[in-house]
Parts: sequence; structure tokens; C-alpha cells
Amino acid sequence: MKINKKHIFSLLIILIIAVGALSIASAYTGTGFSHNIPSSKYYDLSASDILNKYQKTDCHVEESGICTKVVDGDTIYLDNGDKIRLVGVNTPERGVEGYIVSKNFVQKLCLNKKVGIDIDDSKHSDRYGRTLGVVIVNGKNVNEMLLKEGLAEIMYMPPSEFYPFDWADSDTQVSSSHSSSSSSHPTSSKSTSSSESASYVGNSNTGKFHEPSCSSVNKMSDRNKVFFSGRNDAISQGYAPCKMCNP
Repeated sequence: MKINKKHIFSLLIILIIAVGALSIASAYTGTGFSHNIPSSKYYDLSASDILNKYQKTDCHVEESGICTKVVDGDTIYLDNGDKIRLVGVNTPERGVEGYIVSKNFVQKLCLNKKVGIDIDDSKHSDRYGRTLGVVIVNGKNVNEMLLKEGLAEIMYMPPSEFYPFDWADSDTQVSSSHSSSSSSHPTSSKSTSSSESASYVGNSNTGKFHEPSCSSVNKMSDRNKVFFSGRNDAISQGYAPCKMCNP
């Protein structure tokens, strides 16, 4: 059979469609978490209606800004350029059931509004450079709301200042890939009462811990300092010893 330009064009179209279908089939789905909560559940509710259901949070605002974009249920952008990853929670990825509902929930509470951030002092940012923290709207914890509404699963990844199991209900889903099923709170990296009594100083940005006299401690931002009462405490929080001072 003689192959002409029309046949070649048709074959190219088929190839493009096949590659597109394969890409969709293999799309990133994160942990695979999904939910079937209908969007109609929140359609007639205002942000105030949702916020009034919850108590004031114990978290403290360390940074604030206007939310300019909601990427999905667990990631927002601020007008100061910061990308915020809601710590301790995981919502459905794009293309997964529940993605739109979780995203719209956060948009209703945050988009184009001033929000506060309680930054995770034990692990300031993730590998993508996003700031890890609790998003606070009118004194309420949005991370907690997502869990209690069933719009997110618990994703506990130590070291972390926050323990999301404290925010959740007993029937809240837990990520099987990145979670701790422990029912008790792990030893807190803030258990040392002050820097003066600390035996070791960790850097939440590098994941290393040091002797207080180490030169690296003097160069460390106060924001990234985490104090430990003992060596085992630091290691249990996921920190590695400094190779310079060998604590």
C-alpha cells in the first residue's frame, strides 16, 4: 500500500492521542487520598458560617499576608511571594476525586483575604521550598478544619512542631505513606525550656544538630534554632549530628 501524506498525518494524530491518554493514566496522584464529599455541602455556606463552627486556635501568627492563589487544598500562595504548604494534612491531588471540593473550601476561607501563618519551627520548609505551617483565618486553624471536615487526611512527618492527630476526629483518614500511627505525642523538640539549658542546638533548615559552642550555631538564624535536652532527643526528632563538632 502506498503511504501518502494523508496517512502519515493520520498516524501522527493517533500517536498524539495515545501519548496523551497514557499521560493521563499515569498522572501523579500523591498518596492517592480521595473523598466523595459533594460540593453542594458548602455551596450555600459563607466563610463565617464555616469559621463559627470552630474554636479559637492555640497556634500563633508568626507571618501574615494576603492569599493570592490556592493551588489545591493544602497549598496557597501569599502576596509576599511565600508558598505555604499546610503542615500535617494532605488533600486530593489534581485529577483525583475530592480535589475540587477541598480546593474550593480553602478558597472560600482564604482567597484574597489576610491570613496568618504559624510556621513549623522544627521543619521550616519542604523539599520544594514551600514554607510549612498552620494557616490561620480569624483566629481559626484551617488545617484542623480540613481534617475535621474529612477534606484531608493526616500526614504526620516528623520532625514537626505540630501533631495533627490532635486536630482530627477518630475517623479521620491517615496517610499510609507518610504518617505515624502512634497514638501518643512524640517527644517535642521544644521540650527544653530555654536555650541556656539546652545540651544541643538543631537547625530546622538543615536537619543537623550541634554543640552549643559550634561555630555553625552563631551563623544560624534564630528562626531555625531548635533546642534539645539530649542527643537521643535530637536523633529521635530526625536530626543528624554535625560533622564539624561531632555532638
